[in-house]
Amino acid sequence: MEQCILLKYGELILKGLNKGRFEKLLLDHIRAAIAPYGDFSVYTMQSAVYVEAKSGATCDFEGAYEAAKKVFGIAALSLCALCPKDMDAIKATAADFLADRLRQVKTFKVEAKRADKRFPLGSPQISAELGGYLLQQFPHLKVDVHNPDMIVVAEIRDQKACVHEASEKGAGGLPVGANGKAMLLISGGIDSPVAGYMMMKRGMTVDCVHFESFPYTSEAAREKVLTLASELTEYCGKIKVHVISLTHIQEELRDNCQEDYFTLLLRRFMMRCAAALAKQQDCIALVTGESVGQVASQTMEALGVTENGIELPVLRPVIGMDKEEIIRISR
Repeated sequence: MEQCILLKYGELILKGLNKGRFEKLLLDHIRAAIAPYGDFSVYTMQSAVYVEAKSGATCDFEGAYEAAKKVFGIAALSLCALCPKDMDAIKATAADFLADRLRQVKTFKVEAKRADKRFPLGSPQISAELGGYLLQQFPHLKVDVHNPDMIVVAEIRDQKACVHEASEKGAGGLPVGANGKAMLLISGGIDSPVAGYMMMKRGMTVDCVHFESFPYTSEAAREKVLTLASELTEYCGKIKVHVISLTHIQEELRDNCQEDYFTLLLRRFMMRCAAALAKQQDCIALVTGESVGQVASQTMEALGVTENGIELPVLRPVIGMDKEEIIRISR
């Protein structure tokens, strides 16, 4: 049986003359993500991306499917069986490809999508004919059009027909690299990795900078940051993490400033150092995980002071979220 992964565009479909650039980035990311799972052909047609095994190649479609779920720019995806655009072939393929799942459920419905309008049957006729055949092959099933256990989808596309379960939601957003590069200030918490994830979803490439104060901070703290950054690589491919020591600055502030201003001044130095590094690395913005009022140093006044004096824009994608919302995204 011939299989493929069918990937549907999200925002890319709205792009104009620069759509080709976004598509190229998306295809490059898909190819990189699925490369460990076999030798695939990846191409676009009818505002969708097809991932098929090259002739003679043995491919792990399930592994590639899971990897493709984390590629930004994909709104929905399906693991499909391909067959000729003929109702007998569509019925036989659906019964074979979806047999295991159909045996596990009690109710189902069929949805048909006729992208090729030359196909002689309309969508309601395709649904009725395929549904009737599946009821014959799996007598325990019942049709439930309102709340089915399973949705069987038959798509009549330009070259072939596709049969699959209801599409799963993809990562969404825009392909990484479509909107420039930013420097993420990353700590050992979850707020900053979530902020980085959200900017990647908007098409930004991200480098990270972590500030340590050895011996006041431990080697374990650095390793935790590297672990968090490695989690993000599943969505962007690779991340460069810069580590800057603030020990000398921290000691000077301790000895020479009022205690009430210590944290605020230290964070201001972090922003200045991050901005200087960002310019060296050709980044066009800083990204932080700051949320208004979450801690004492994240009042509106404090946020204004910490970014005053740097030229780059500071992006704060979690600025209006509470902790539960941030935790939900991190999970």
